[in-house]
Amino acid sequence: MEFINATSAVSAGKPGSGHSPAQCPAEESLCPVVAHEWVNEEYKHLVVKATPKALAAQPGQFFHLLCPSPDEGELWFRRPQSVYRVARSAGRVEFLYKVVGRGTKGLATLKPGDDLNMLGPLGVGFKLEPAWKNVVVLGRGVGLATMAPISQLAGERGVRVTAILSARSEELAMAADLFESVGTVIKVLDTDGTSAVENVERILLRLIAEKKADAFFTCGSNRLMQLMKRLGKAHDIPGQMAMEQIMACGLGPCYICVRTFEVNGKREMRRVCVEGPVFDLQECLGW
Repeated sequence: MEFINATSAVSAGKPGSGHSPAQCPAEESLCPVVAHEWVNEEYKHLVVKATPKALAAQPGQFFHLLCPSPDEGELWFRRPQSVYRVARSAGRVEFLYKVVGRGTKGLATLKPGDDLNMLGPLGVGFKLEPAWKNVVVLGRGVGLATMAPISQLAGERGVRVTAILSARSEELAMAADLFESVGTVIKVLDTDGTSAVENVERILLRLIAEKKADAFFTCGSNRLMQLMKRLGKAHDIPGQMAMEQIMACGLGPCYICVRTFEVNGKREMRRVCVEGPVFDLQECLGW
């Protein structure tokens, strides 16, 4: 196997193309950057022209991105990035990400016309059961981007969504317009104290009482995950969680992303990249 770093020349075919066996759902592809803008002082919105296999990405799946280096050093590993939106009619895949480390700082340097090397789609995504007519999505921080695709899919299938957006401040409660297009948005913020677990619990209990919570979906906060897990168990509401984790290979062999889960009363180790990143909420132990 040939190992490459993020500043090496990469051959993944011509821009706008990818390569992998026909029966393989994932591929390495070079995707031209269509747009790349700051949403606020911390997050950027990246849009790429994607290949047919990339456009088949399901909610909750991710891509392993080969980020350019932001400095003279090397970036030896790709960075996992969950899908924010798939616009199949336009042939585009979108990412909403926080610029926080060397990888994402390098990613932030890409300009329209540049090519992004993507590997994916990877992992196990969300499932939406036909019997569910009302679902609750609860996201915080970067978890808001991960919640967007399942909300989009629910809207397309006529499922009503209540989106609880938790953030430090109003400007960080992102993607509200997307969530509002498929349902009801409730913002809970640190600045006014509404993001407190006790307040979010009151909101969830009200939704349960109103029969607006056939299933729970969450990402981005351990304390809010634990809350949804507890209420889901008490009220027999199924749930799914998208787990965030550091990854090296994104394909399973390195075992960097292993976490502990509780399955049928027993603890077991699972790789977030291949057995997840979406897991049964009741099996998640948090971090």
